[in-house]
Amino acid sequence: MEHRLLSSTGLRMPVIGMGTWRTFDVIYPEEIEQRRTIVDVALECGSNLFDTSPMYGNAEGVLSQALEGRRDQAIVATKVWTPDDHEAAEQIRRSFDYFDDRIEIYQVHNLVAWQKRLKALEYWRDQGRIRSVGITHYQHAAFPEMMQIMRSGRVTCIQIPYNVEDRIVERDVLPLAAELDIGVLVMRPLGQGVLAAKSPPADALACLAPFGIKTWPQALLKWVVSDTRVSAVVPATTSLQHARQNAGAGDPPWFGPDERAYVVRLSEQL
Repeated sequence: MEHRLLSSTGLRMPVIGMGTWRTFDVIYPEEIEQRRTIVDVALECGSNLFDTSPMYGNAEGVLSQALEGRRDQAIVATKVWTPDDHEAAEQIRRSFDYFDDRIEIYQVHNLVAWQKRLKALEYWRDQGRIRSVGITHYQHAAFPEMMQIMRSGRVTCIQIPYNVEDRIVERDVLPLAAELDIGVLVMRPLGQGVLAAKSPPADALACLAPFGIKTWPQALLKWVVSDTRVSAVVPATTSLQHARQNAGAGDPPWFGPDERAYVVRLSEQL
């Protein structure tokens, strides 16, 4: 698994992490235990970056339970997500409680009340309890505001959507992140699963075998992380097999321009 440096933080992270949206929002003991097994596989394969949020229901708490006894092996990215100041303070307190009083990457989710939330996260960063302060958004309309914050020098990480069918970040956001040395986490690399729902025939993927590609989702993930402006992707899954396969996309060699264009063409044909 290749690791990339997150901006000036000194934090090195695997290019393939794991998201928890929907997948870790569970309550029953057997479901929680199964998520611990998913984390087992992720850690075993080197995908030790886990992205979560209070927006994701029980996901933060379930991830905390899954990491019990091995928190030191994980890189945790979480978020604060509320316009209410009191609730924001509670979300931050709960996150510290969940993850042993430290968070590697703390993000303002969807830019909600970002002016106030950045101040709070900067305070905790200066106290040594946060490594990287970031911002996220999934809507294209929010990118100009994100870029304004990026230029302010207050963040060392952003999280954005990027995949073979959603490439708008290539125009302005990714070039700015590279210029300013800001880390980039990618959400929705599989288009919330839609892009991986259909696969090209096996013979169409055969020419990608030298790049370690065995499945279409691996091709889609490698397409994203072959853009070296990307620090990591965080696909979500509840499948042990998919978790292993996803991690397999994190090994070099990377696609060049021709291979990336080929994967785009395959996607357009599905």
